[in-house]
Amino acid sequence: MIDRETVDKIFDAIDIVDVVQDFVTLKKRGVNYLGLCPFHNEKTPSFTVSPSKGIFKCFGCGKGGNAVTFIMEHENLSYYEALKFLAKKYHIEIVEKEMTSEDVDKKNQIESSLIVTSYAQKYFTENLLNTEEGRNVGLSYFKERGFREPIINKFQLGFCLNKKDAFTQEAIHKGYKLEYLESTGLTIKNEDRIFDRFSDRIIFPIHNLMGRTIAFGGRTLRTDKKIAKYL
Repeated sequence: MIDRETVDKIFDAIDIVDVVQDFVTLKKRGVNYLGLCPFHNEKTPSFTVSPSKGIFKCFGCGKGGNAVTFIMEHENLSYYEALKFLAKKYHIEIVEKEMTSEDVDKKNQIESSLIVTSYAQKYFTENLLNTEEGRNVGLSYFKERGFREPIINKFQLGFCLNKKDAFTQEAIHKGYKLEYLESTGLTIKNEDRIFDRFSDRIIFPIHNLMGRTIAFGGRTLRTDKKIAKYL
């Protein structure tokens, strides 16, 4: 793995406008830069680069992130490969260190958690779009608020059924470990009983800069004041 000091040097050297301009023609608009998005076909520019924040955002397709994310998406590279790509661009020598057993364990735990949250996102979206309860409760709510299906699909909105542990039981049945369901906050274990944290709630996935689901927000549609509106 690339050592922390080298990673810091790469991020310190990065100029996101310089990186993106290798692939996209940008024009300055105020404090930001604007161009045609390289990730979908468009005639009117909706792709914005903010040099002060070090990020890009397309308001047409929703893609966004930092310079590393851009290279990962545009060149179809892993995070590690994107760092090497940028190190070469900025003439930074890559210093690597051997991963310790603790590093490996931590990396595996993070990846296992991301696999669980990815499964959960798909499960909740499936509930929203393809179950009677999801359509009647969750989908109708989103549509009443003006959310069209392209937006619902883009942001991977979902719904957790009003059943005590339906999600948890299905996840365990699919082979996902209870310890990761708990550590990701999806499942609550109280003595010998388990509960779905987001039962009977509409779901808003939270994504990292690489677009992977890392957590969830949930809103109840009940009017009972004893129930927290948001989780």
